[in-house]
Amino acid sequence: MTTPDVTERTALPGRQPGGFTPESARKDFPILHRTVNGHPLVWLDNAATTQKPRQVIEALAGYYSASNSNIHRGAHTMAREATEMYEAGRAAVADFLGAPSPDSIVFVRGTTEAINLVAQSWGRANLGPGDDILVPVLEHHSDIVPWQLVAKETRARVVPIPLLPDGRIDQNAYADLLSSRTRLVAISQASNVLGTVPPVREMTALAHRYGAKVLVDGAQAVAHLPVDVTDLDADFYAFSGHKLYAPTGIGALYVKPEVLAGLRPWQGGGNMIDSVSFERTTFAPVPHLMEAGTGNIAGVVGLLAALNWFTSFDRAAVAAYEDGLTAYAQQAMGMVPGLEVLGSAPGRIAVLTFTMAGHDPAAIASWLDRDGIAIRAGHHCAQPALAHYGLESAARASFALYNTPEEVDELVASLQSLQQSA
Repeated sequence: MTTPDVTERTALPGRQPGGFTPESARKDFPILHRTVNGHPLVWLDNAATTQKPRQVIEALAGYYSASNSNIHRGAHTMAREATEMYEAGRAAVADFLGAPSPDSIVFVRGTTEAINLVAQSWGRANLGPGDDILVPVLEHHSDIVPWQLVAKETRARVVPIPLLPDGRIDQNAYADLLSSRTRLVAISQASNVLGTVPPVREMTALAHRYGAKVLVDGAQAVAHLPVDVTDLDADFYAFSGHKLYAPTGIGALYVKPEVLAGLRPWQGGGNMIDSVSFERTTFAPVPHLMEAGTGNIAGVVGLLAALNWFTSFDRAAVAAYEDGLTAYAQQAMGMVPGLEVLGSAPGRIAVLTFTMAGHDPAAIASWLDRDGIAIRAGHHCAQPALAHYGLESAARASFALYNTPEEVDELVASLQSLQQSA
């Protein structure tokens, strides 16, 4: 495959302050060295899931081969070891998010389960007829559907916050929608389709003036943006480990301590109790109150390894590299005839969702796969956001710290070849 004729590379990222290069990350990913359909793999589906470094793979193997045990209450050595790793993972998440205490972190399967937990535990107890839940149009379905379900049960209503043409949340409309009826605002820190990064801190402060709680979906943000839940003043913050180089099936929910203290149990069973009789059951303190049953212990071990690996890099240098790579990709993709990137909000994360005139998104993804390039096509679990642009589906290339300008060139060359074949 020939590379595109990129005549200007002013945005081409190189070595960043702090010494970061994508090669320093790529060496840790075995899967990035495989071939697909006879071509080196180009993984540009990072918004769906990131690949896993060997440190995470080895941590999982090490846990299962040497320390596999259930946690808490066990008197034997391996139970203590597993418990220590599990709680070390909780402390690492708290530190990563800038949370005041590990006790404000609840382990869940991922962002979807975290939002459902809040909807069922906090929402069912605090929402009622006439209450409003404000949700921007750009949200992922997992930050829309749980609120629709609980709103139907409590007779509250879900109110969409409109978007501007460039993909930003309409802040004037948001301010107008806030009222004494507003009980919750649910917003993503970064959009999985448009890459938009809303002013979450300012939106949270405004919501709090009306006494509303704020849930922040951090699924797309944690791998690209610094997160400080204390600075954001978020009441709830959720993320998924598998979008942060950790295994699937593990994620975390931060809950502001005073809010967490008032949550009722979402599920009942082992681990979340203090004592049980048929006359009376007493419960464990938070966060264990919200973690019924045996959790994904190996997932927490993998998440701990992923956080240790990720935070070993200079975060500012990684962010600068990704910003440069995204700018370069936008410039290069702009050379493909008929290609249009959705949204133009400033400060976007490394997500470029696009359409190509005359080509179905699924056909685009299939063509790229022939060249070993993995992207996502479809509605991206964000149908209202696509409907804002009059679309039902689109293609999406999403980048991570291990992607390179050369991979962008491969993407563009393949897209140009597709156009020429039409």
